[in-house]
Amino acid sequence: MQMDTVKTLATTALPVMEAFYTIQGEGYHQGKAAYFIRLAGCNVGCVWCDVKESWDAEKHPVLNVSDIVKEAAKHPGRLAIVTGGEPLMYNCEPLTDALHAAGFQTNIETSGSYPLTGEWDWICVSPKKFKAPLPEILPLADELKVVIFNKSDFDWAEKYAAKVNSRCKLYLQPEWEKSPVVTPLIVEYIKEHPEWEFSLQIHKYIHVP
Repeated sequence: MQMDTVKTLATTALPVMEAFYTIQGEGYHQGKAAYFIRLAGCNVGCVWCDVKESWDAEKHPVLNVSDIVKEAAKHPGRLAIVTGGEPLMYNCEPLTDALHAAGFQTNIETSGSYPLTGEWDWICVSPKKFKAPLPEILPLADELKVVIFNKSDFDWAEKYAAKVNSRCKLYLQPEWEKSPVVTPLIVEYIKEHPEWEFSLQIHKYIHVP
């Protein structure tokens, strides 16, 4: 197969673990109706990841971008959230172009560990210790969402908060399994550092995807 053909296939079709219409459960857009497109494939390797089944892209179907957007458009909401895995492992420009053409607002949730592709209306960077975000990604973030696993993560969060733009929203989110332990720590930290806000995974409380 010619290299140009391979590149075309790679940009017009993407491995999709799952796609579903639900309520955004966390961060700035919490509570809004949203269509999630979870791309498969990730080499960041967070030990506490709750979608480890997304890591191996070869286990999931490769779908044409047109078909992905056609399914999204069946629902009344026009907020599309592209997540993973790590969605920036792929060229997302054809996907965002097609979503915009269908009237969607495009949001991405990324670790920031790959170069940015696509036209995004909202960029959420959630940095991970296992694969650091690229320096050029951080100033582009509209939202910085840091998962707190232990007390030392607060200093780590501040490291990246110093690298985003002044308009970026800052969120601290408890790691789900350690929530009873770290939630009180986050509350006290935000009281002392009011530039941060609390991100709660409400979808896990109201039992939606």
